[in-house]
Amino acid sequence: MSNYEQSFLKELDYKLWKSADKLRNNMDAANYKHIVLGVIFLKYVSDAFEDLQRKLYDLFTIDSDNNIYYMPREDYASDDEYKAAVNDELEVLDYYQEQNIFWVPKRSRWKFLKDAAALSIGSTLWLEYKGKELTDVQAAEIRAQHQENESDAERRNKDPITVRKLTSVGWLIDNALDEIEKNNIKLKGILNRISVYQVDNHVLTSLVNSFSDTSFQNPEYNGNKLNLQSKDILGHVYEYFLGEFALAEGKQGGQYYTPKSIVSLIVEMLEPYKGRVFDPAMGSGGFFVSSEKFIEEHAKDKRYNPAEQKKHISVYGQESNPTTWKLAAMNMAIRGIDFNFGKKPANSFLDDQHPDLRADFVMANPPFNVKDWWDAALENDVRWKYGTPPQGNANFAWIQHMLYHLNDHGSMALLLANGSMSSNTNNEGEIRKALVEGDMVECMVALPGQLFTNTQIPACIWFLTKDKKNGVVLNQKKRNRQGELLFIDARQLGYMKDRVLRDFKPDDLAKVVNTYHAWQRGINYENQAGFCFSAKLEDIQKNDYILTPGRYVGTVTVEDDGEPFAEKMHRLTAQLKIQFEEGHKLELAIKQNLASLGYEL
Repeated sequence: MSNYEQSFLKELDYKLWKSADKLRNNMDAANYKHIVLGVIFLKYVSDAFEDLQRKLYDLFTIDSDNNIYYMPREDYASDDEYKAAVNDELEVLDYYQEQNIFWVPKRSRWKFLKDAAALSIGSTLWLEYKGKELTDVQAAEIRAQHQENESDAERRNKDPITVRKLTSVGWLIDNALDEIEKNNIKLKGILNRISVYQVDNHVLTSLVNSFSDTSFQNPEYNGNKLNLQSKDILGHVYEYFLGEFALAEGKQGGQYYTPKSIVSLIVEMLEPYKGRVFDPAMGSGGFFVSSEKFIEEHAKDKRYNPAEQKKHISVYGQESNPTTWKLAAMNMAIRGIDFNFGKKPANSFLDDQHPDLRADFVMANPPFNVKDWWDAALENDVRWKYGTPPQGNANFAWIQHMLYHLNDHGSMALLLANGSMSSNTNNEGEIRKALVEGDMVECMVALPGQLFTNTQIPACIWFLTKDKKNGVVLNQKKRNRQGELLFIDARQLGYMKDRVLRDFKPDDLAKVVNTYHAWQRGINYENQAGFCFSAKLEDIQKNDYILTPGRYVGTVTVEDDGEPFAEKMHRLTAQLKIQFEEGHKLELAIKQNLASLGYEL
């Protein structure tokens, strides 16, 4: 990414932060994203629509070789007639659907919103007759005709024209979202409305003005055109809000925002080049977005067409939170990712939206240690193949739910609290033993602390598969890994990005990913003390089926410097004595200086 592109995104982040700051006195921080993302989404779709409209205008009005869209001026009686014909053609829906561009009605376009938001409350926005917008001239004609045709005085005095007035800026934005949903079936029922949050009109107007100079379609910085794609800019906005304000969401049934680096780590390790990808606790759809980016990023080294390769991926998801379900659907829609998130937001255990799905890849960050998940209807459920999960913790319910939705050759990964690796409470140890004995578990990764924004619960990643004997990734075959389990201790990796949060560097991610793939393929893998160890079933049995990587990888061997211990202690104590003496001299000098100023210690 160029310096200009980084500066553009940094400036955008500043705008996003200022936008959130404007909302601070109006609402809970957990709802910032619904307001700002709604406004920005309108700017995004409007930019894309208007960009294509400008291109269509050139096609309609500029004659060139093989331009079948050209509309000759001589076919029309006047300039006004020609202009009207071109404008009518620009409003034909099919042109936009052909290019996978959302249709944006006139009252949802950014210029209209910006101009209307600046008006006084009560101002007339447009005139309507039987649902159709009118010009002033058309309205006058209909009123005159109404007066002539109606004999009854009361009916004659009733205005046949509906006058749409500005009631609030929130209503203005919601109306724009309504209009877009009506005209784009992919967005039906997934755009969050903002009037319910009752944000002040001047705050919303300020938000609209803040993003008016941000172009999603043709981004520039200081006059320099950028190579950033519009969907990636909007994706950056999503990630900013979901990450920056994850803390504001609080602990909601153990739900946490999944850091981007962890999502990338899981996707890179699983390698979903093709097949069905399922996330039963999808949140805003981060794993699906990352899967798409994974295909794009590896196109060059794997020598395939990313656009064609992405056609071989289909995504399925489920989410119980209605607003998050909508966010995920919107996230997919703006990126052009075909998706199936079920008919509604629903509980994965009690109302499975994909009962017959058997996926090639399952990835999830389900809620940690959920206590109130059980229902009597789940007793003797077909999903509990390895044992009934304890009613007070859903961790092993998630594992088995995901395994149930995995096909016979599929692989899966999920984040869980570290306790899942060692707990023997309420049948958890027996389930873990059954999973190991069934040869389902392929790899355990212990993660460093302080990775999550709003929880300090230490976490790990479980990798499971139904087929350790076989497996192919593109043209690379996996070796037979039956009876083996890889342990990776990544607790020492990463860096502190600020005082409270740790993150992975690209080299850290590559180290874990390459180790896993080398082990899977049997190419240049070696156990590394303190980091990785390939264990046999008997090794795990000796450790009572506890899967904590630290038990297996051991500690890093410290290289002996060759200096005898007695000599080293003599040298270090002599050095310490000198340092104490120098410290004492410094103390006396400070006291003398203070005394000369009249301050005694």
